[in-house]
Parts: sequence; structure tokens; C-alpha cells
Amino acid sequence: MTLYAKVIGKVQGVYFRAFTQKVARNLGLKGTVRNLRDGSVEVIAVGEEEKINELLKELKRGSPGSKVIDIEVKKDLNDLDFKDFKIVY
Repeated sequence: MTLYAKVIGKVQGVYFRAFTQKVARNLGLKGTVRNLRDGSVEVIAVGEEEKINELLKELKRGSPGSKVIDIEVKKDLNDLDFKDFKIVY
């Protein structure tokens, strides 16, 4: 399963990408996280649905210093091919 999430709120400049990467790797997920120009953060994660749902819970909680207001979520049954979970700059 592939998760596409746009995390909205105070999520840039508060180690949100590093937090997301750490959580995703601990869950065994693959994918990417990156800042978007509008101030949000985009997360693409591939893995088992249970692990994806765990990641979503953590994204809602956020990193220390972040304030998540909303998360736009789309799930797809097709898995994209990633080797690891990386921060994209």
C-alpha cells in the first residue's frame, strides 16, 4: 500500500522531516518526505496498511515543536518502488 499525505501546519523548521524519517524507518516503511513551497510537508510511504496507519498516527502527533493542523490523505493499493525512507531536499 502507498500513502500520499500532505501535512499542514507548523511543520517546517521543527525537525518534522527527520522525525518522519525516523518513525517510518522504525516501522519498516520505504518512501520520501519533503518540504513543499506552501509550507506543508509531503510524505509518500510504502508498506503494510497496519504500519501506514501507525505512521499516520505519529504524523498527527508530530515532532516536538510542530503543530499539525490537518493531514490530507490518499491511499493507493499500488506500491511504488523505494529502497529506503529518505528526506528529499
